[in-house]
Amino acid sequence: MTPTTKNIAVLGSTGSIGRNTLAVVRQLQGFRIWGLSGHSNLTQLADQVREFAPAAVACTARTDGTVRDLFDRTETPMAWTGRLMWGPQGLVELASAPEVDIVVAAIVGRAGLESTLAAVHAGKRVALANKEALVVGGQVVIEAARRSGAQLVPVDSEHSAIWQCLAGGRRDEVRRVILTASGGPFRNWDRQQLQQVKVDEALAHPNWRMGPKITIDSATMMNKALEMIEARWLFDLEPHQIEVVIHPQSIVHSLVEFVDGSVLAQCSPPDMKLPIQYALTYPQRMPGPVRTLDWTSAWKLDLNPPNAWQCEALELGRLVCQRGGTSGAVLNATNEVAVQAFLEGRISFAEIVPSCREILEQHQTNPTPTYQQLIEADAWARQEMNQWILA
Repeated sequence: MTPTTKNIAVLGSTGSIGRNTLAVVRQLQGFRIWGLSGHSNLTQLADQVREFAPAAVACTARTDGTVRDLFDRTETPMAWTGRLMWGPQGLVELASAPEVDIVVAAIVGRAGLESTLAAVHAGKRVALANKEALVVGGQVVIEAARRSGAQLVPVDSEHSAIWQCLAGGRRDEVRRVILTASGGPFRNWDRQQLQQVKVDEALAHPNWRMGPKITIDSATMMNKALEMIEARWLFDLEPHQIEVVIHPQSIVHSLVEFVDGSVLAQCSPPDMKLPIQYALTYPQRMPGPVRTLDWTSAWKLDLNPPNAWQCEALELGRLVCQRGGTSGAVLNATNEVAVQAFLEGRISFAEIVPSCREILEQHQTNPTPTYQQLIEADAWARQEMNQWILA
């Protein structure tokens, strides 16, 4: 290592974003994987530990002894002597370790909030792929970042695109931002067809390779609703300044329109390694493992307004942007429960968004919640959604 080597902790290293982060680091000089965390995929976590020899590993699914036994039982036992932590507290310790320079927050869902917030309190650069941290606790996270000096750098391709385009003007010159959505596998389906969606169909995203929860969110458009909320907090936007268009090719990742009518767009192939790498190397750009666009072939870009059923999820995102407070925690919790219920065959695809709306409408928003009140709102929403499913 050189004196300028950056130590990285990857939270959720066995997931899609985590694996892509490791692929990026393999190609970059000046970065070291200092810490890794995983949940249930312990075999893959052991392989990663063998390759990168991190100083620390956090595992949230097993006890210390079980994990270390797994490492020792692999085909080529490891002489790994790093620190092994486990449970939610292990994630917090890893995210806030003083040796860590950059935390890649890639745990999916509400489960990533505490560790992301710990990294923010510790003043880290947080490469934020866990959008739910801002959806659930946007006000708390942003205020903590202001106090600690933490740098929130977006990893979602849409928010990375906005972040890059904002370099073309001042924040007070922005009229609006436009998030692009692939539309998922059902972008050309009507409501009647949606009643018959099967799980394997919903998991067959045409452009991206992601985990099951995010893939279902893309199909319902709830992913874009959550991204609207994330954009509201990341870029200090008003709800009316955030729009969504359907872009099937996933080449334009987002656009920023300025008050003079100029529009800047960030374009690249649909590959998460590019925004991950930029979050790590910012403000520099470096060669990396991402393929480039082929300018020798003909291609076109389609940008279309969302249809009626797609707007239903987007309306929930806008409503949460307007209400703020605990409403984001409620929307995220109900959606997590509903998606899991769909994957398990307990509700239909077409019921996911309406059920989330029903619970959100029952909720009395607390506009200035504490962290504990956010957790209580999350728990209330999960209980209400589970009761809805059983009714």
